[in-house]
Amino acid sequence: MTSPASSAEADRGLLGPGWSASPAAAATSDGAYLRALLDAEAALTRAQAALGLAPAGAAEAVTRAADPARFDPGALAERARGGGNPVIALVAELTRAVGEEYGPYVHRGATSQDIMDTATMLVAVRALDPALEDLARTEAALARLAAEHRDTAMPGRTLTQHAVPTTFGLKAAGWRSLVLDARDRLARVRDSLPAQLGGAAGTLAAFSAYGADDPTALPAAYARELGLRAPLLPWHTLRTPVADLAGCLAFAAGALGKTAVDVLVLSRTEIAELAEGSGGGSSAMPHKANPVRSTLIAAAARRAPQLAATLYGSLAAEDERPAGAWHAEWEPLRDLLRLVGGAARDAAELTEGLRVDADAMLAHLGLTHGLIVSERLSAELAGVLGRTRAGRLLTELARRCYAEGRSLGELLSEQEELTGIDVSELTDPTRYTGSAGALTDRALERR
Repeated sequence: MTSPASSAEADRGLLGPGWSASPAAAATSDGAYLRALLDAEAALTRAQAALGLAPAGAAEAVTRAADPARFDPGALAERARGGGNPVIALVAELTRAVGEEYGPYVHRGATSQDIMDTATMLVAVRALDPALEDLARTEAALARLAAEHRDTAMPGRTLTQHAVPTTFGLKAAGWRSLVLDARDRLARVRDSLPAQLGGAAGTLAAFSAYGADDPTALPAAYARELGLRAPLLPWHTLRTPVADLAGCLAFAAGALGKTAVDVLVLSRTEIAELAEGSGGGSSAMPHKANPVRSTLIAAAARRAPQLAATLYGSLAAEDERPAGAWHAEWEPLRDLLRLVGGAARDAAELTEGLRVDADAMLAHLGLTHGLIVSERLSAELAGVLGRTRAGRLLTELARRCYAEGRSLGELLSEQEELTGIDVSELTDPTRYTGSAGALTDRALERR
């Protein structure tokens, strides 16, 4: 019988191919959290030293001791059961590593939630940076596709059926617009994430006890050490930063999911208007090239809203520090960061390699025997025949198109009352894409 995986091997993404081996996986690993917790502890001592509340030697000693290689995440995880979070065990280990002279300055005046929340903000910033880079790749690829296919006509589909013609350029421009919306929201939230420092009940009282003349200056100094925003108030039970993350991450997953589900539909064998650049194989069917990138993005989009719901639920956090609400955030937030980071990576690969079959799109415009332009004909013929007669004629000809296997244009050309009308122009779907080209150009102006 094989032995269980060690703690270092416990979460490699075996069941998470969407995020495994991604920058987000590295940025949210147990090792990454350990590094962030140690960074938060060291920054706290440095901030106190900068304000004269600790000797410079203490800042140097704590920073030097806060080396992730000194600590075992697995052992800390086991000991976290005793206190309900990993900070208590980490502080004990870090204090021993610092030594007798400066050990008392480790974690001085802080509470576990100060360190855990601050570390979580650091992890979020570090995970969002590569995700934003991948979103930049995605929007650039979509901009190229939209420009290249500005006038590539294809069927517009509503409620699964052919509606009126559109262009692939406009579709790609719409995908890009959502990606830019996601980028803007992620970047805005990333730049707003604050450090957390309030002490046991958010009053900063312990720092006064340790000699601070103005304890309210310490959170800003702490935030500067970490490159985070200075908090207006301790936010132990004011969970706006976490809610903001929940919202922008869930939106980003859904925005990328829109592209993915469209690609999934349009890459079906019987449609084949799009294809992923390098599809995945099947264990049983050698002929298949599955749209794996789109599949994994779509999976992330389906999971994200429920994870965000847990984080929104934790907004109702009782007292000055809550029991359970705070603890419930840790895993869903990490999962969201991983899902979105992995989806952004997959979206970049998907869009950079996407293959467009313009000929298939053109051919599919004729699947309804010309009826895809019936909206145009209703308007045009109403001016010639009157609205009632035009409606009746088109209804009858639509029935005959399918019954006789003939095109609408052919049947219209046989109508004596339409003599002199250029039926071929009216029934050409490539000439009825409305303002798709202008809308695409407008969308591409956005940076």
